[in-house]
Amino acid sequence: MQLHTTALVIFCFFFALVTLAGFWAARWRRPKDGMGSLEEWGLAGRSFGTWVTWFLIGGDLYTAYTVIAVPAALYGAGAMGFFAVPYAVIAYPYMMVVLPRLWTVCHRHGYITFADFVGGRYGNRWLTMAIALTGVLALMPYIALQLVGIRVVIGALGIHGEWPLAAAFVILAAYTYSSGLRAPAVIAVVKDVMLYVMVLAALIYIPIRLGGYARVFETANSLLAKHTPAAMIYLKPGQFLGYSTLAIGSAVALMLYPHTATAVLSAKSANVVRRNAAMLPAYSFLLGLVALLGYLALAAGVVTKDNNSAVPLLFLKMFPEWFAGFCLAAIAIGALVPAAIMSIAASNLFTRNLYGELVRKKMTPADEAAMAKVVSLVVKFGALLFVLKLPAPYAIEMQLLGGIWMAQLFPSVVVGVFTRWFHPWALLVGWAAGMASGTAMAVALGLKSSVYPLHMFGGTYAMYAAVPALVLNLTVSVVLTLVFRAVKLDGGSDVTDAAAYVG
Repeated sequence: MQLHTTALVIFCFFFALVTLAGFWAARWRRPKDGMGSLEEWGLAGRSFGTWVTWFLIGGDLYTAYTVIAVPAALYGAGAMGFFAVPYAVIAYPYMMVVLPRLWTVCHRHGYITFADFVGGRYGNRWLTMAIALTGVLALMPYIALQLVGIRVVIGALGIHGEWPLAAAFVILAAYTYSSGLRAPAVIAVVKDVMLYVMVLAALIYIPIRLGGYARVFETANSLLAKHTPAAMIYLKPGQFLGYSTLAIGSAVALMLYPHTATAVLSAKSANVVRRNAAMLPAYSFLLGLVALLGYLALAAGVVTKDNNSAVPLLFLKMFPEWFAGFCLAAIAIGALVPAAIMSIAASNLFTRNLYGELVRKKMTPADEAAMAKVVSLVVKFGALLFVLKLPAPYAIEMQLLGGIWMAQLFPSVVVGVFTRWFHPWALLVGWAAGMASGTAMAVALGLKSSVYPLHMFGGTYAMYAAVPALVLNLTVSVVLTLVFRAVKLDGGSDVTDAAAYVG
């Protein structure tokens, strides 16, 4: 592949810029006593206001892989890939209702993770550990996918070998270790500005060069019809249920991911969370624009066997090389922000809710922070080895399971913040049933898709596996709660403050 020297220079300049910003973040809003606690290192002392939180959550949810994978889905499969847009629309009202209340409870009791909340609400260590383990398992392939995004960009620039990828994550590991959540917060501002410039420029300049949007859609539709299987720029009737359940199930899972919890709990008030729920739809608009890049790549004649390369190759083909370098840097930086937050979230879960619950020994704030920093390094290098030693499709396939798994936390976390009616042991069994059934459906499809053809009532209904798995989870939880209450099985104790749920 051709080496794009000018693009590479611009790419390295912006990468160096955010590296300096990441290390500088250790001094930004640093408390006088340093970052000697998990709350300071992992949540930045819950000090972020509306704008910083907006950039942080946006950088958290709209990753490098989003910028690559959503257009790649349209490039390869047509309209079905647009499900990401309605799921973001659904997610924000859900966020407005649930997350301010969760923030209030977690702030009142010093909870760092949603698993902390479940432990306080239900008083069942096994349920707490199940929630934490689910989060860690779902995050590992997600972090690996950010690496995949960087590798795609580096490959498009014409650089061979894995050393640039390893170097990028060594730098990421270093400034995350020293700066904690403050590093991705600072970098998120740079990343989001670059991303908006990139997308708006692409969606104005490239269609003009290609003869307008009518021609873009016409060309994309004719080329999609030649794919195997054939696709279109609009949904076929048989895709409606799969599309809608993908949107609903993904929205349910999105706000339960540990990195979402980390970004939200770093806000300084519940009102900051509410304002962000109102402002974040601006990212949904951006996501719709990002998705269109897949059709632009088709219309521009980009040909590649790897759909994930479509957007980088589009930029290199259609833009001057210096601006293509800027765009590819924006995508790569878009991987650093979520990867940092995800590794922090995973280390918070391990320190507080896995190691902490297993050992059952109260750790000092300094001990918690020290362990979390080390675990964050292990998580990053584990993801790096995952990508270097295994084919990229493995990370993508594992990520299909991640969304299915995270949806199974809905009864414990989301329902739990409104009522404690469920019995904790019933929730644990329901969680296990949902995890097992959802995983089985995805495995039955060879981990190539998460839309499972469910046979019932004499018909076949193709739907996102997370949805029937969650229905089973809820059904088991309801039935067993009634049984366990009837036999007077100990239901643990709720140590959270009832006043925190009001208002």
